[in-house]
Amino acid sequence: MTSYRQPGTVLTDHRFTVPLDHAHPGGEQIELYAREVVAADRAGSELPWLIYLEGGPGFGARRFVGQQAWLGRALKEFRVLLLDQRGTGLSSPVNRQTLPLRGGPREQADYLAHFRADSIVRDCEAIRPQLTGGAPWTVLGQSFGGFCATHYLSIAPEGLRTVLITGGLPSLHASAADVYRAAYPRMERKVAAHYARYPQDVERAREIAAHLADHETVTPGGHLLTPEAFQSLGIALGGGDGTHSLHYLLENAFVRTPQGPALSDAFLEAAQSALSFAGHPLFALVHESIYGQGKEATGWAAERIRAEFPRFDARRTLAGSGPLLFTGETIHPWHFETDPALRPLRETAELLAARTNWPVLYDTARLAANEVPVAAAVYHDDMYVDTAHSLETARSIRGLRTWVTDEFEHDGLRAGGPRVLDRLLALARGEV
Repeated sequence: MTSYRQPGTVLTDHRFTVPLDHAHPGGEQIELYAREVVAADRAGSELPWLIYLEGGPGFGARRFVGQQAWLGRALKEFRVLLLDQRGTGLSSPVNRQTLPLRGGPREQADYLAHFRADSIVRDCEAIRPQLTGGAPWTVLGQSFGGFCATHYLSIAPEGLRTVLITGGLPSLHASAADVYRAAYPRMERKVAAHYARYPQDVERAREIAAHLADHETVTPGGHLLTPEAFQSLGIALGGGDGTHSLHYLLENAFVRTPQGPALSDAFLEAAQSALSFAGHPLFALVHESIYGQGKEATGWAAERIRAEFPRFDARRTLAGSGPLLFTGETIHPWHFETDPALRPLRETAELLAARTNWPVLYDTARLAANEVPVAAAVYHDDMYVDTAHSLETARSIRGLRTWVTDEFEHDGLRAGGPRVLDRLLALARGEV
């Protein structure tokens, strides 16, 4: 272990070895990385543990500097563990460079089947006794981290002191198709709100999409920018300042050149940065798999269900006069053609999309008998996680208390972290 200091904090790096498949603990092992953080003035104190599970899937835990965001509030009473979930950050990272070590696409897909919430929770339970001496800990789950926390309540509540969830109460039963059938209308509402705020973007978005339809456009980093890829910039609309960042990106789109109007290098660079999965390819690879339960394949659900909402067809929109609709947190087969970080993994992604026999993630009977204090922030009309699904799940978990708010978008824990965490702790403790 290595310890070091940042302003107001002491950090310690931890590395653990866990089974790839927890059903076969004697088999292949993988490495996990986690960063312990404690307030500098309490470094020698006996403190309860809080483990943070990042959203995603596919993102490593945030790299804080000092007591940023919600971390400062947590450090008032907890020793915090920032876990890089398996496949992310420094925990046996998954990408186009490392996956060929597994073999071909079939072997890669079989490997990635072990990177869902069920395996992540088993990882947590494997490392918890090494840190807490066997005592239960508090889990803070953001977005997909909340999906993991809900699974944790289903299979190992004895390891939990308290559960806090922000924007991450999953449906217990919905298929991937059900999730996206609920998502497209939310995306449309977010786009309508964006255009109401920035009406000049209606024509600008159409102009950009039309240019992309007529000109093959490749960014300086090799990303193929198609009308559909351009539409997926709408993922920003799920965050509190996303509408503003999208507007500023669009206003910088065109420059005059000797050959006529062209998309600017600045726009192409910014679009590539927003669209690239180079830093989090696991998000694209297993995104729909996180909803798999039972024998039904996810089958590129977002792409299939998109056909039920023809207003999202960019080329059809360009043939008419309506506004171009941006999309949100959806993964499509063409992502593995347009993004150079994903192209080598297209066959692997196809095999995951066709995979059946996914383990069931949630034990409804156990959740109905829950005794662990649970509090969840549910963001009204959350772009990424359906509010109706979340509230249905909240009613299915005994004792869970919700805070439903439209003050924040999906990134409330980042945007208002100390206040959000303080509210959830108070709810879980029955103080409000």
